[in-house]
Amino acid sequence: MKKDPRLPNIHDRMVHVIQEMVEKELPLKEGLKEFEKIYIETASKKYNGNKTTMAQALGIHRNTLHNLCKSLKIK
Repeated sequence: MKKDPRLPNIHDRMVHVIQEMVEKELPLKEGLKEFEKIYIETASKKYNGNKTTMAQALGIHRNTLHNLCKSLKIK
């Protein structure tokens, strides 16, 4: 698949979001926690909540995913 030059790449989009977070003086830990939460919730939607498949796709152990979900209060 060829990249559409009109669309910014993931790095550029993340730079923009991070600049906003820094501008609003969001602490790093809160920003990382929010990123992880959204990332995992998005993966959960993609894989219909199948934690085994999610863990494989995210490159982490299923127990690690379970612990992350618990600490981030994700069902």
